[in-house]
Amino acid sequence: MKRTLAIGGTLTGLLAAGLVASPAQAGGYSVKETLAGTSQAAQQVAFFWSAQMLKQATPYNVETTVAAKHISTGGPSKSSKPGTVPAIGDEKKSSSKSKNVNLPKTTGKVFFLGADNQPHWCTATSLQSKYRNLVATAGHCVYDTKSNKATLDKWVFVPGYYQGKTPWGIYVGKQAFTHYDYDVYEDGDRDYAFVTVYNGIQLAGDKEVDKKTYDAYTGDKQILSEEVSAAEFAAKYTEGGPYWKKALDPESVEVDPPADGHAKHDEYYTKGIDGIKLTAVEVDAKAYKAAPDGTTAMKNGEKCPNWCGHQSDAWTRISMIEYHKLKRDKNFLGDLKVARGKRYVEAYKKQYFLKRWIKTSTPEKYYKDHYYVRAVSNVGRLGDKVGGQGLAYNQKLGKNVYVFGYPSGSHPDGNHAYTGQTLKWSYGKTFAAKAPAIKAEELVAVKSSFTGEGSLGSAWLLNYKNNRRLGYLNGVTIAVADRDGNKRIDTSMSPYFDGETYGVYKQAANVWSGSIV
Repeated sequence: MKRTLAIGGTLTGLLAAGLVASPAQAGGYSVKETLAGTSQAAQQVAFFWSAQMLKQATPYNVETTVAAKHISTGGPSKSSKPGTVPAIGDEKKSSSKSKNVNLPKTTGKVFFLGADNQPHWCTATSLQSKYRNLVATAGHCVYDTKSNKATLDKWVFVPGYYQGKTPWGIYVGKQAFTHYDYDVYEDGDRDYAFVTVYNGIQLAGDKEVDKKTYDAYTGDKQILSEEVSAAEFAAKYTEGGPYWKKALDPESVEVDPPADGHAKHDEYYTKGIDGIKLTAVEVDAKAYKAAPDGTTAMKNGEKCPNWCGHQSDAWTRISMIEYHKLKRDKNFLGDLKVARGKRYVEAYKKQYFLKRWIKTSTPEKYYKDHYYVRAVSNVGRLGDKVGGQGLAYNQKLGKNVYVFGYPSGSHPDGNHAYTGQTLKWSYGKTFAAKAPAIKAEELVAVKSSFTGEGSLGSAWLLNYKNNRRLGYLNGVTIAVADRDGNKRIDTSMSPYFDGETYGVYKQAANVWSGSIV
């Protein structure tokens, strides 16, 4: 759904009048989503990404290779006057030139867990902002279009990433800013995101220490338990000792109801007998209604046999925010409804349960505990560490841009030209294109052999200065295409950066994020 511009350049929709004379106002049509709202949550995200986990990540490949068409007339239209935001340290223009292409320090990879709960990565770049804490990438490298979950999980930016190394630190995403049309309608013409990040941290690895040092340490730490034999345990264990322990690990299985289950129904349900307990298990509404032996409340004092269901007594009122979260959560097992009154809307939820007989046994196991602490250092703000590119919007087509990214994956003909391990670049003039498959009618394209996997979020830099490694971000790769049908990717595509893009950027660029250590 388009709310702003038609292909021919005619302004339409609710915001048209406000966009004619000046750039879009910050926050008028942007959506803010929280990635890691507290420093404690951010620290847990950072610690999740060990060097090994970073190496295990694979390039993100959602809505990547699409059919695209070159638009010879019309195309993207300016929503206001052209404008630029200078890069960090480049507020005073430089006219120096160089023939060599020096790769920017600002570009790196963003890592996250996808809808498949597996680690993936896209390309992203550091951007100028008030607090030097902003990252730009493709919208679907932040918003989970595959499962319709609000945001991708455990999101971090690693500038200069190479084979598990984090040369300038790990920067945890705090808040993501996307365009309303992308968040609500998944409009490909608005497939970009600006993410504020916490100050970076550098992980110095895990170190095993004694329990006294472990207890006194206030940073991230963990205990890893090594299972040992009963004989080894008996030879070295002392009650209350710091390294050795005897643990009982419950093992539970579903069993048939005991012979006296009816007579001792309440006792089984409240405390269990001989390791057997009647346990309520949450299920979805379909399983609840299909369960055998009745799923309604007990009648005439009759006790349920193997199955006994109940549902929440009434619809529980919840906030609209929680309603939308549950609606996106595939693991939620209840029902949701919205009641519309004359002046307001209320949301409610209902849950369903079945009772099953569970037998629990507790075999003895023996362990030796190992205590680890993780050394962490604060490396400061992203922009201070690697710099930040400027921003250009409402620019004419036909200008040359450099595209910097980490392409990976193979061409349709099977040729694997890129590994995704090192930063690559391509260069060309922009032209208008469209890709209806991703609801994109006003895209900008450039000839490029970058394959789609890994190059999502690649930075399109206008007026790039090789000596300073700085320019103006004027696009981010959201898809690639084989336009001539020879089974070789030949085109990269980006949303057109206009006044509304500047508006979303402006809101994100003025938000402070802070430190996590």
